Amino acid sequence: MKLITIKRTTKKEKRFTEKMGMLTANVVYIQKAFLSIPFKTIHAYRETYYGKMKDCDECVLSA
Repeated sequence: MKLITIKRTTKKEKRFTEKMGMLTANVVYIQKAFLSIPFKTIHAYRETYYGKMKDCDECVLSA
């Protein structure tokens, strides 16, 4: 039995970019989990409107 695993989850989130404005994108989170409880996000990336993959640090969360 592994104590530490790596999980990948996808969520739909609203993001704001200066060029496109408000955008609903699929955001993929890669997280470390200890006994199936996530405790650290290793990486987060999203797919753009044009199909390219981008890091989530480039866009700003807004509500």
